[in-house]
Amino acid sequence: MAKGSLTWDLPFLDPPSSRAATNTPHALILLNQPFSFALLDRVWNACQWRCCADGGANRLHDPLKESKGKDLRSELSNVYLPDLIKGDLDSLRDDVREYYASYNVPIVKDPDQDSTDLMKCLESLSDKEKAEGCQYDVVILGGLAGRLDQTIHTLSLLHKLRKSRERIFVVTDDNIAWVLDEGEHYIHINHDMLGPTCGLLPVGVNSTILSTAGLRWNLTDCPSSFDGLVSTSNHLVSGENTVWIKTTKPIWWTVELKAFD
Repeated sequence: MAKGSLTWDLPFLDPPSSRAATNTPHALILLNQPFSFALLDRVWNACQWRCCADGGANRLHDPLKESKGKDLRSELSNVYLPDLIKGDLDSLRDDVREYYASYNVPIVKDPDQDSTDLMKCLESLSDKEKAEGCQYDVVILGGLAGRLDQTIHTLSLLHKLRKSRERIFVVTDDNIAWVLDEGEHYIHINHDMLGPTCGLLPVGVNSTILSTAGLRWNLTDCPSSFDGLVSTSNHLVSGENTVWIKTTKPIWWTVELKAFD
């Protein structure tokens, strides 16, 4: 992607009643990690294509299974049907596979051990994008909790994907995070949903030079590295609706996500 100035909005986190229209379609990939139904509901309804990475289908299925009443479950099932389940399928339970197969959800086994289930889902999305002639913004539900090796994979993969995908986000019940490539970034802040805690993390680079505005502890041409300063536990500032960040190398931006009702 071209380096320079980028503006960041998070329309997929807005409630439907106040969600601004966007010309960019969104894709949701569910990983095999816990998430609240409230978060799922919010991002699911903001996305036009939804894919479960292997055991992510179990995570989608189980809250519906726990719904009380056959009619309610049937109603929810018709809403929360993924467009695809894909992976090596070593985590997909038999009962979940049978359940989604009964609704004609495509279930694709890809045994390639040189790619992860997340990578396989992104490959299918790329095929869809080529056919449609557009690129989706990607929302990954999960990926920053649980096993450390899987978290590192998420960090590494998105660091590499910055070269081909302009906007790809990782969301958990605790935070939302994404890679800021080198250059200037303007991040619109909805304080009803985000904060107060945030961080600028020099992951995957030897060092970077950071400048910021709109944070409690701003930086001015400040070197940041794992061997030096890492801006963790920084804070958004009430009344400041835009955070400006300038970085000479790619970094991870992470900000606390407040619970949805």
